[in-house]
Amino acid sequence: MWQSRTVDSSLVTGILAVVFGLIVGSFLNVCIVRIPEGKSIVWPASACPKCGAAIRPYDNIPVVSYLLLRGKCRGCQTAISRIYPAVELLTAVLFWGCYRMFGPTPEAVKWAVFSAVMVVLVFTDLRERILPDMVNYPGLAAGLGFSLFIPPGDGTALWMANRLFGYFPPPRAASFAEALLGAALGGGLLWLVSEVYFRLRKREGMGLGDVKMMLMTGAFFGAKRTLLTIFAGSLLGSLLGIAFILARRKGSNYELPFGTFLGLAALLVVFFGTPVVNWYQSLLMAR
Repeated sequence: MWQSRTVDSSLVTGILAVVFGLIVGSFLNVCIVRIPEGKSIVWPASACPKCGAAIRPYDNIPVVSYLLLRGKCRGCQTAISRIYPAVELLTAVLFWGCYRMFGPTPEAVKWAVFSAVMVVLVFTDLRERILPDMVNYPGLAAGLGFSLFIPPGDGTALWMANRLFGYFPPPRAASFAEALLGAALGGGLLWLVSEVYFRLRKREGMGLGDVKMMLMTGAFFGAKRTLLTIFAGSLLGSLLGIAFILARRKGSNYELPFGTFLGLAALLVVFFGTPVVNWYQSLLMAR
């Protein structure tokens, strides 16, 4: 009886996570469209960009309305971008994944917030080739704030304090230091790469948006998973970017959305990064 109730409770919570993810995903669509245009994400209400007709509440149900309307505006029959249901579904899956991975805990909330921020950055960069400060800076503040209560679990700052100064700082101070170190490493490394590229090629190869994005990501991850994110994002960018350029016959100067690849890598690291880091550390110790 007790076990049955536990399973039922888990199922209900998982469903609620999915529903909440769909609702948040619908709001993220507003952010993805309006923030690059400098518009308010609160007002006015959503409307068709073609005919200007206000979207009725029953036409604004995440995913369901898109399917019922067959992907077209009710008024003018203009096709609705598939990005809208994709964002809603992806956010729902990520919120469910956070619940399944971390349980009904503050840590799950932390990674759900991070996932939502990443979804906005991934799709904004994909559509507009920008990573807005309006998303990166609040994300950085959130990462630093969460570190005061939910440690990144990195251990690098604690190891450095003990190794260099023979001192173990209080847990909250160590956690905040982990976030600062991750932010400095992520943002600093990408800034250094962009600066070297500019000096060698005399043109920008990476915008400051990518730097700020990794500054924010580092505050959530700490140093080790930040490095893993940069490595995985670079690998994704190389493989998928080259494949896209060859398939679409783009020139070598085609601007790839590197922030999109970094964001996708960061989302993978949320769920799979810790086992990869632990595996790599075990290899180093074995040697």
